[in-house]
This record gives sequence, C-alpha cells and structure tokens, in this order.
Amino acid sequence: MLLLCLAAACAAALLAPSLGRRLGRAAGWPISAALLGVGLLVVHASQPEAVTAAVPWMPTLGVELALRLDGLSLLFSLLVLGVGALVMAYSARYLPPGRHGSFYGLMTLFAAAMLALVLADDVVLLFVAWEATTLCSFFLISRSGAGAREPAIRTLLVTAAGGLALLSAVVVMVAQVGSTRLSVILADPVWSEDGGFTTAVAVLVAVAAFTKSAQLPFQAWLPDSMVAITPVSAYLHAAAMVKAGIYLLLRFSPVMADVPVWRVLLIGCGLTTALVGALAAVRRYDLKELLAYSTMSQLGLLVATIGIGTPAALTAAVVHTAAHALFKSALFMLVGVVDHQAGTRDMRRLSGLRRTMPVTCVAMTVAAASMAGVPPLLGFVSKESMLDAFWEVPGAGPVLAVTVALVAVLTFAYSARLVIGAFGDQTGDRAAAAVTPAGATADETATAPGSSGPTVVTEVAEARPAFWVPAVILAVAGVVLGLAPWLLDRLVGDAASAASGSTTQTHLTLWHGVTPALVLSVCIIALGTAAVLARARLEPVVQRLRSPVSGLAVVDGLRARTISAGQRVGHLTSTSAPRRHLMVPVVCLVALAAVAAAGVRGLPDVVGARDLPLDWGLLALLAVGTLAAVVARSRVAAIVVLGVVGFTMTVWFFSLGAADVALTQLLVEILTVVVMMLLLRRLPATFRADPKRSTVLPAVLALGAGAATTLAVLALTGRREMSPAGEYYVREGEAVTGGANVVNTILVDFRAFDTLGELTVLGVAGLTIVVLLRSRQLLPIGPLDTSRAATSPLADARASSVFNRVLTRLVGPLTVVVSLLLFLRGHQEPGGGFIAALVGGAGFALAYLSAPSDAAARVRWPYLLLIGLGVATGTLTGFLGYVDGSFLTPLHADLLGVHLTSALLFDVGVYLAVVGVVLTTLNLLGRPRPSAHRAPPDVPTEDQPPTADHARTEEVEHA
Repeated sequence: MLLLCLAAACAAALLAPSLGRRLGRAAGWPISAALLGVGLLVVHASQPEAVTAAVPWMPTLGVELALRLDGLSLLFSLLVLGVGALVMAYSARYLPPGRHGSFYGLMTLFAAAMLALVLADDVVLLFVAWEATTLCSFFLISRSGAGAREPAIRTLLVTAAGGLALLSAVVVMVAQVGSTRLSVILADPVWSEDGGFTTAVAVLVAVAAFTKSAQLPFQAWLPDSMVAITPVSAYLHAAAMVKAGIYLLLRFSPVMADVPVWRVLLIGCGLTTALVGALAAVRRYDLKELLAYSTMSQLGLLVATIGIGTPAALTAAVVHTAAHALFKSALFMLVGVVDHQAGTRDMRRLSGLRRTMPVTCVAMTVAAASMAGVPPLLGFVSKESMLDAFWEVPGAGPVLAVTVALVAVLTFAYSARLVIGAFGDQTGDRAAAAVTPAGATADETATAPGSSGPTVVTEVAEARPAFWVPAVILAVAGVVLGLAPWLLDRLVGDAASAASGSTTQTHLTLWHGVTPALVLSVCIIALGTAAVLARARLEPVVQRLRSPVSGLAVVDGLRARTISAGQRVGHLTSTSAPRRHLMVPVVCLVALAAVAAAGVRGLPDVVGARDLPLDWGLLALLAVGTLAAVVARSRVAAIVVLGVVGFTMTVWFFSLGAADVALTQLLVEILTVVVMMLLLRRLPATFRADPKRSTVLPAVLALGAGAATTLAVLALTGRREMSPAGEYYVREGEAVTGGANVVNTILVDFRAFDTLGELTVLGVAGLTIVVLLRSRQLLPIGPLDTSRAATSPLADARASSVFNRVLTRLVGPLTVVVSLLLFLRGHQEPGGGFIAALVGGAGFALAYLSAPSDAAARVRWPYLLLIGLGVATGTLTGFLGYVDGSFLTPLHADLLGVHLTSALLFDVGVYLAVVGVVLTTLNLLGRPRPSAHRAPPDVPTEDQPPTADHARTEEVEHA
C-alpha cells in the first residue's frame, strides 16, 4: 500500500504538466483531488504499529526503495498532502488564465518528493528526496519573474550546502553501521558506544536541518525567497519544505536527545533564530515579508523545543508543527488574496479593507490569533505545551521559559501588526487621498496624480469564495482543534512516540489549570496588547533596530569569494600549453611518491617469473625512443619516434600474452599517426625553441615523475599472487557471463558500468571536437613545396595516390571482414567492440589517405548520430539487466544453437560510438576551412595546385 501511495503521487506529478497545459489554472482542482486521494490512501495504510514496504533499487549496494509509515511520518504525510491539496485548489483562482504546466508539474513533484522524504526508510532514498525538494524549490522560485534569479541561486546555494552535510552524515552512518536502512541505523547500539561518531553525525544532521528550516546562520534564504508567488510560499515555505528540517530533527531525536552538542546547537541556535526573526518581523511593512520572518521565528521555537529532547517537549514540538502548518499556510494564502485584490502587500498603502473584505479579514484575524497563541485556538495549546516543556528543563528551565515568553510577546505584536496593517485604518502622515479600484496592479497604485506620497488602497472588493475557501478551511481547523484538541491525541501521541523512541501517552486539553505556563500566557497576552496599543510610540524605536550584519550580504560575499578563488585556481591552467596543465598533477605524483617511499619498511619478494632478455631490449628501445622524442626539433620526427615507442609497447604486450591490450595499443598508434598528420599540415614544421631557463623546472619535474613511476613499478608489480577479484573473474567469468575472454568479460560484463561511463566520456569528447572545430577558425594549411617540376607525379593528386587507392581496394574489404570477425569473437577470443571499431576506423583512415582530394575522402555518414546511437545502445542494454537482477546484469542464452549474450549488444554501442568519433575527427580535421590566407573556393593557384592535401571545392567549403 505504501508503494502504491508513492506511485500515485509520482503519477500525479507526471500528469500535472499536461493538465496545466490543457486546463490552464483550473488544473489545480483535479491535482488537489489527486493529493487528497493519496492522503486517504496513506490513512488507509496506517496501522497502530509501523507499516513497512520495500523493493530492490540498487541491490548490489544494498540500497532498497524502502518505506516506513509510523506516527511521525503519518503526521507529516497528512500535512504535506492536506495542505498541498488546499494550496492547489487555491492556485486554481490565484493564477492568471493561461497555461501553467511547469508550475503544477513542479508543485506536484515537490509534493511527491516530500512524501518520499517522510516515508523513506532508506537513507539513500531520504537524501535523494531531500535534494529533489531543494531543486523543486529552486525552479519554483526562479520562474517567478526577472528579479527571482538571484534569490533562487542564493536559496539553492544554502540548501544545497545542507544537502552536502546530510550526504556526509549518510556516508558516515552507512560506513559505521553497514546498512542503509534508517530504522536499522537508528536501532544500532553504536550511538551509545561511539561518542565521536554520534557527535559528528549530530553536527552534520543539525547543519542539514538548519539550512532547510532557515536557522541561524543559514536563515537569509527564507525571506529572500519571498519573491516566489504566494502558492509557492504557502506550501513550500510554510507547511512543507521548511518542515523537512523539523522532520529530520524529530526523526533523529531518539538517538540524539542526550548528546550535549545536539542540545546546545538546537536550543542555542533555535532560540536565537526565534528572537532575531521576531524582532525582524515587527519592523516589516510588506505583509509577505513579515510572514517570512515570523516563519523563521516559529521554526526557531520548534528547533529549540526538539533540542530539549524530553517526551513532553517532543509532544509540544509535534503539536506546534501541526498548528504552524495550519495558521501559517492560511496566512500566506490570505495575504495573497489581499495582494491579488488590492494590487499591493505594503501595509502603508492599505486602509480600511476590513469593511470591503470582511471574510478575508475575519479569517486572517483567526489565523493570526492562533499564531499569537490566543485561546481557544490550536496555537494556544501548542504554545502552552512548549512553555511547559521549557519550564521543566532542570536548572535553566525558568530562564529558557522566560526567553520563549519574550519571543511570544513579539509574536503577539507582529501578529497584530499583520492584521491591523492589512485591514486597519491609516492615520497621520501615511494617509493619502486617492482611492484605488479593485484589481488594480501595484504599478497602477504607485502614486496618485498630484499627490506627494504613495496611494492608499481603501476600496477593494472581496474575492470570490473559491479564492478564500482553502485558507478559511485551515483557519477553521485551528479553531476546531483548539476547542477539541483531544481529536489529535492519537495522531500526536504516535508521532511523539516515534520521535522519542518510547511510548508516549498524550492527552491534549485547552485547560490545564493554573500552571506556570498559564501565568506566562497571561503575561504574554497582556504585554502584547500593551505593545499593540503603544505601537505609534514604539514604531520609531522598532525601526531603529537593525542588524549590523546582513545575511544576504554574507551569502553573496561567500559566493563571490568562492567564485574568485575558483577563477584563481583555474588561472593556473588557463593556457593551451600542455606544460602548465601537466605541472600540477606531476608535482602531486612526485609528492605522493615521496611520502609513500618514506613509509615503506621493506617489500615482499617478487612472485613468479623473472625478467627476460627481451624485456631489457624492449626497455632500452623505449628509453631511446623517449629521449629522441624529447630532443627532436621536428614535429614529424617527434611523431615518428613516439610511434616507435608505441609499437615497442605493442610488442611488449604481445610478449607478455596480453593480446587484447596489444591489439588496442597497435590500432590506437595507427590512428594517432593519421590524426597527428592531419594536424601537422596546419602547424610549423619545427618546435619553437624555448629558453634554457624555462626548461629547468620541467626537466626536474619530469625526472621526479620518472623516478616516482619507477619506484611504484618496482614496489607494486609482481609482489603478490592474483587478487581475489582476479581469481573470481578467471574462475567464474564464463559461467556468469557466457564468455571465455576474461579481459572482455571484465570490460562489458563485470565492470560494464565503468565502460558505459567511459563510452559516455568518449561521446562527449566527440561532441567537443565538433563544437570546438566549428566555433573556431582553423589555422591555414601550410604551403607545399613548389620546387618540384610541374610534370612530377607528386604534383598530381590522382597520379600520386594510385598505390594507396589500389591498396585500399584490396585491403578495404579485408578490413571489414576482420572488423566483423573481431567484433563477433570478442567475448571468447581477443577482440571485442572497441578493437573492432578501431580496425574499422583504421579502414576509414586508409580510405581518406588514398582519396585524391578532401572532398572525395569525406565519409558522408552522420557521425554525431553514430555517437549518440552508441551511447544510447549501451544504456538501453543496461536496462535489459533488470530481467535478471539490476542494471547491466550479464545475460546469456543459447538460441538455435548460437550462444548469445547481452554483451554483444553492449559492444554494438561501443562500436558505433568509437567509429563515430573517428569519422568526426577525419571529417573535421581532414577538410580545408576558409581563411584569409587562402584563395577562394574552386580557384586553384599555380603555386598551390589541387592535391590530396589541397582540394578546394564548394562542396567541401560549405559541407
């Protein structure tokens, strides 16, 4: 049933964009019904005991799509789905007519992600859902207008940083416990046995929750995100996304309640955030901004209450979580109604709307009273529960309770400011003489003609019932549950039991008798009322309360400094000189080798055969070739001696029995020579002479790298038997994969995911070649030697390429046959898709070299399509693995006497991608490009007649 609930939410997210495009803003109604339906499924699935469900997700890693529904996840699921359904219905009237596919798609996807988060019983799934909510929030904010880009980026940076903290906690927990199941992790005794582990996870989880729930010092993003439209704020920033951090803290509370650093962080940061947020809220004129700071303050109270960790405190936190979701979502929606009808949220421009918008006024008053903790509303019940919990803290309880009471006085003040500012009468200098009609925009109400100040809106029509009914439902729920709080006993009790780790009996009542909490409540209401009555005298004082540090400035400063540091690091390699790029990794290699050498205390004896005379001869040839390449002044000479080095390595691999590696090396060397010769046509014949001073450091680093590599080879080669993994591949390879070629089975079966990654990188490299060569003007092809006689066969491209053309006609078909043979036999004998593709690529290279002109040489195959098909084929082959397990699981069977394997299809993808990259290189580097130094197309000159290197045709130039 749980899987069905999550699947239904995901299905709604998939259908929402289509509904938004077809039904416009009215799509909110069916989406609202869908979320309500999912909520009913969740309620139906709930049981007195926790309900679990799981399906394999990544079985080789032990990760499952595991869901768990207990009291805590049930409460948050109902808040996510219930408030979400009402916000969707509200959006059906808030949004303007038109297509709203992206909005509804993102909002519904966010609801599905939040549902997955609160139901997750696997920490990997929990993290994925956590990050999904972050991304949905970013996109929903960024689509809210031209000014939303920077706030969206700042929100993403802060919340993504919290995601990294959560990821770190997940890695540490999985490594320590050995399971990804959240319920198993929380039940492990390691929490009480390993204090260092517990402290580290406590800090990481707290930081992750603080970023999501806008706690100091990560609070700046929440007020900044108010650029988003009202439905986004009412859902994400009041009832859902900001509650993700609260859920995380409650979920980990059973193992963290007695951890000192946990309590210090939560109580300290929570109360500080509550006080700072309340002080900021009483200064605001923008109704929505006031609600943002009030949300920050209320979340701070929740965090501090969770930090106390007692069953009573956790019960109070659960009750206030529900109360806050009800009154804050209602307030955001009602502010949206005022903004929609009046065209402004600035309370200095609103006056007397209580007379023209009575329903909205009453609903906002009720919701604000619940936020202020006025009886008999649910907010009063939750506030008294929190005061009781703080008062009972041993030692510092009264001090903490008085601090909470001070925050509550400010809460009463800004709640009254919200209602009076929106619906009260303007007096004094702020009043203006103009009247604005209903539905006027903010721009239309800017300034009245002939007036020196802003226009005050007084005549605004009440919205239609369909607009304010969702908010009224939430406000009325606060009244009903305040008068009859025992209706929440079971739900709150089960949630508190899950949060505390022990059975908690809950009996919520409106009247507890005369208690310290009641006395504090009376004082709060009295002081709050006095502050409201004295607001005219207190206003100048309140407006002078300013923080010396701006949270947005801090975020922007960190962002700017991070980008600047990245630019400075990138500047180290911002050159096309390979020397600069190689210097840093070479230095790191030498340093690592030095550290490793210092720690070596003897080496094991060499196992197996000793070196043969052939090895020493090949090594000497390698050394001579390498030295010749270093001192060569001619580019052609350097390529020749490097080719000698490569072919020597090929012989060495063959002598060691590594046929697959040797074939790959041989074919790569052949194609490298072809590509390099295409480049040499556009480069000077000789290298530029470097000053001797500039060669000293590279020479030292090169010698150090060589020494480090030599030491590594001596220390790590031939000093152990075959590894267990190697023994497994040799022993089980044929039975598991159906292939006898161990090298090939490792590449396309056992480690096929690595090969798929490399295949993707190869495809990206091919695309990079295309983009680079099409966006930049290539260097012109250098002039040919014109000293030879015009009658020389070398002057005629067709005559000089006769031998190559004849050879191609003989070898070409043979190349195709060899390529096909290597492809088909690769799973049993040396070969495979990569080697076969290199043979095919060599055939194309030979065809290019034998052509009389570049136009004739060009292979008119869609090389980009080949690359894409190759990567897609490899990926789709991976999904076949789900037939017998997971992604890329090897499959093999006999069909009509022929042994077939899934690796054959995977090799098809490899073949296509490699051939596509080879054709890309030949076609783009092999054809001439226009330049200022060359004659127009189709106009050969006497000095540069048409040859295999210089063919100028319209077909080539405009291909």
